[in-house]
Amino acid sequence: MMNRTILVGRLTKDPELRYTPSGVAVATFTLAVNRTFTNQSGEREADFINCVVWRKQAENVANFLKKGSLAGIDGRIQTRSFEGQDGKRVYVTEVVAESVQFLEPKSGSGGNVAGGSNSGSQGGNRGESNRNTSQGGSGNGQSQNGNQGYTRVDEDPFANNSTETIDISDDDLPF
Repeated sequence: MMNRTILVGRLTKDPELRYTPSGVAVATFTLAVNRTFTNQSGEREADFINCVVWRKQAENVANFLKKGSLAGIDGRIQTRSFEGQDGKRVYVTEVVAESVQFLEPKSGSGGNVAGGSNSGSQGGNRGESNRNTSQGGSGNGQSQNGNQGYTRVDEDPFANNSTETIDISDDDLPF
């Protein structure tokens, strides 16, 4: 049997952090994941997927992610049920995250702080090697943070030095 889910999307609201009676942290949030195709009217739809994360990662998610943050989730789908206030049985399907990757740097800091789950992260420290450091250095173009092979870029590679405009359609945007 296999139950594995990998999602990349944006949070629809700030995560909610709670603690169980025994003191275990649990965070819940909803991830908006764009579909790969457009509907009949040419619009891209999204699925809104409920996610749950436990323990230290729950605290990290609550501290470092907010509405609109881009996150990668690796986990499993789980269904549970409980009796609602009206006495009817309520069924909930959600993704229990085993790993949460922060795919955008927090404003001003950058870096993946997902509680030791940064293996394979594509978004953790991007851009760190492109900044000058005030720690002194040999000036050889390599960064001070151990990213050997990456060279420092003094100019913005995305700067548009021409007078041409860039045409970006709504389909190119994540929301």
